[in-house]
Amino acid sequence: MRILFWAETFWPTIGGAEVLAGKLLRSLRERGHDCVVVAEKYPDHLAEQEDYDGIPVYRLPFGRTLVGVGQERSLDSLLQVRRALARLGACFEPDIVHAYFVERHAIFLQHTARVQAAPVLATLHHVPDRSGECDTSIRATLRSADWVAACSAAVLDETRRRVPEIAARSSVVSNSLELPTVFPRPLPFDPPRLLCLGRIVQVKGFDLALAAFAMLADRYPRLQLDIAGDGPARPALKRQAAELGLVGRVRFLGWVDPEGVPALLNTATMVIMPSRWEEPFGLVALQAAQMGRPVVATRVGGLPEVVMHGQTGLLVDKEDPPALAAAIASLLSDPPAARWIGEAARHRARNVFNWERHVDAYDALYRALVAAGLSTATAARR
Repeated sequence: MRILFWAETFWPTIGGAEVLAGKLLRSLRERGHDCVVVAEKYPDHLAEQEDYDGIPVYRLPFGRTLVGVGQERSLDSLLQVRRALARLGACFEPDIVHAYFVERHAIFLQHTARVQAAPVLATLHHVPDRSGECDTSIRATLRSADWVAACSAAVLDETRRRVPEIAARSSVVSNSLELPTVFPRPLPFDPPRLLCLGRIVQVKGFDLALAAFAMLADRYPRLQLDIAGDGPARPALKRQAAELGLVGRVRFLGWVDPEGVPALLNTATMVIMPSRWEEPFGLVALQAAQMGRPVVATRVGGLPEVVMHGQTGLLVDKEDPPALAAAIASLLSDPPAARWIGEAARHRARNVFNWERHVDAYDALYRALVAAGLSTATAARR
């Protein structure tokens, strides 16, 4: 099957969704599918055309078209995008268009869908933007898609509420990850080590983890906290750690290569995810589960779909450091329970969030949409 894979952001940009996109493409290729990627040309120095593990990638200046410096530059970029899409359409006729990202460049996706006589599958990695032109184009794209797949029930439910037209042609395809090749090690309790992992931004709530850690510092004098990742909130976190007198017990590890995450997780007793925002899914929670690590997280967005309270981790209300500290302490004070929860999390990750099933789900959607031919939504685009 010929698949036009619309990725917007793509390798070498590294984020949870970008990592998933690369893994899915490799798996689809291994199953014999012929894939071509369309992505934004960002950063600007990237080549307009290159290969990703043998998969052609076409990079177009979407961003310059939408936010170009001056009208002349924007118009030139728009013409460049249209010409590139026309050339691509002439040399690659897809059986299906998979919009793996439905973001601010959705207007170009709609143009591509009109050019290509193929059904469109749209994947949502988060709830569409709440307002503005971006929201308008995204909603229009979702309404015109033949099927919408969401990464979690939380994302799907909220999107259906905002765009009710998709209710009858949408479903959940939960995020997944291939199993790591690194084997899980026993949970360390001598000394115990907490881990926060991800982009260091205010909405991730790492400052709440520091506040909770400070409440436990005297009770557990050997307890350590590692914060892995980078981002604009890192300087403020370092100041907070100093103000709390935790400099010698908190390590800022910086950015971690995705391939190194399993080994890092092996050093942790548990993973802390005190997010403030409605996490669409929570890939870090799944990564932790694959390595047999219990997760203490906030009850937001799709996290409760990954972390089952009392079974594969513990959930607390957001913005509540005392509750976070109490949940952490309950696992620190009961190592057998922590180990049991970690093993339960690993078992569930292997079965519920199985990678081959994830690819199967998309493969089945491709085949069903292609077999159905041009649906009412597709016909309306043409």
